[in-house]
Amino acid sequence: MTEQSTDLRETVRRRYAAAARQVFEGADACCGPEAVEVDDSFGSSLYPADDRDDLPAAALAASLGCGNPTAVADLRAGDRVLDLGSGGGIDVLLSARRVGPTGKAYGLDMTEEMLALALSNARKAGATNVEFLKGTIEAIPLPAGTIDVVVSNCVVNLSTDKPAVFAETFRVLVPGGRIGISDVIADDHLTTADRAGRGDHVGCIAGALSFAEYRRELTAAGFTQIEITPTHAVADGMHAALVRATKPQASASCCGVSACCGEGDHTTKGASR
Repeated sequence: MTEQSTDLRETVRRRYAAAARQVFEGADACCGPEAVEVDDSFGSSLYPADDRDDLPAAALAASLGCGNPTAVADLRAGDRVLDLGSGGGIDVLLSARRVGPTGKAYGLDMTEEMLALALSNARKAGATNVEFLKGTIEAIPLPAGTIDVVVSNCVVNLSTDKPAVFAETFRVLVPGGRIGISDVIADDHLTTADRAGRGDHVGCIAGALSFAEYRRELTAAGFTQIEITPTHAVADGMHAALVRATKPQASASCCGVSACCGEGDHTTKGASR
C-alpha cells in the first residue's frame, strides 16, 4: 500500500470513528442521538419507514450510506450475508431480519468505535444471528465460499484498492452467490480530477469509480449478470446507484467438455448506464 493510500485509509478511519463517538455521546441525550448525516442524499431517510421500524435509534443515527442495498440483495431465509463496511450495523440488522434464525449476518468494519456501536445496537435489537468482524474490505477475514450474499452501503468508493475489494468479495461468495451494493458512481466522462473537484475522498465523491470502470472491475473479478442502476444525484455528474452481480455457478462437466452440458449464458448486462 502506498503512503497516500495509507493516509487516505487513516483519514477515513478517523472520520467514521468520530461519527461513532458522536452517536454514542448523543445516546443519553433527552431526545436520543442526532443523525450524523443531514443531507437528503445520505443516511437512514433513504430506507423505507417499515425498514426503520424497531431499529435502535443509534443504528439509524449512524447510517452514512447512499441507499438501501438490502432492497436489491434478494435475501432469503437461511442466507449467510456479509456487509462490507458495516458501520453502526443498520444493514446487518436488516439482513438478519430477512434471513431469519436459520441464516446469519456478518458485519465487517475496520473502526473499533463503529464495531462497538454496532455490537451495542445488535444487543438493543435483540439480534442473535449476527457477528461483527474487525478487518478491511480488501482482506476479508472469512474463508472462501462461505457467504451467499455480500451487501455494502457507500463504502467501496472509499477503498484505495477496489480490485482487491471485488476479488475478495468474489472469493468469499459461494458459486451462485450475489452482491447487492449501494455506492456513489460517476458519469463516464468525468475525469479523476473532475470527481475530486466535486467532493473529497472521505465524503464518498473523489474516490468513486465511473459506471464503465465499475462494470469493468466487477467483470475482471469474475462477476456476471451485472446491473448498475442510478437512484439519485449526490453531486454534479455523480450518482448513488444500486449494483447487482452474480458469481457464476461452477461449470458442470460431462463428456469431458463443459459446453456439452448446456452451460448457461453468463453475458454481462449493463442496466440504464
